[in-house]
Amino acid sequence: MEHLDETDLTILRILQQDSKKTAKEIAKKLHLTTSPVYERIRRLENQGFIKKYVAILDKKLIKRPVTTICQVSMRYHSKEFIEHFEAQVQNLEEVQECYHMAGQVDFILKINTRDLEDYHNFVKYKLSKIDNIGVLNSTFVLKDIKHSSAFYI
Repeated sequence: MEHLDETDLTILRILQQDSKKTAKEIAKKLHLTTSPVYERIRRLENQGFIKKYVAILDKKLIKRPVTTICQVSMRYHSKEFIEHFEAQVQNLEEVQECYHMAGQVDFILKINTRDLEDYHNFVKYKLSKIDNIGVLNSTFVLKDIKHSSAFYI
């Protein structure tokens, strides 16, 4: 993998802010021609620096305004139980993010639902069906203060 120079970093910053920017638009901003910028973007994609391009949706407009942070502690911590939990979480469409943690809590889930009843049903009929969950601790987000998918580079 190559070293990233300042031009690469600038391209990544621009694309993090607006992934719809074309190579031509980025080139103009950088005072370069389109072709080398296009090649740099392709190289950044091929090397895995750019994993994918996504649209970030407004959770209120898609009727998923309730964000819950759910802390999950497992009863047993064998490799098989952890892998089973990780595989099961992949199938839960309500779970937007899942992190395997070190410390008192084993996993942290970020879940977006229509309302508290929807979250209750998710826990009751889906999450609680996963074997080996010991403790679930749910915390509800009152207000989004900062939400960014961009990395500081």
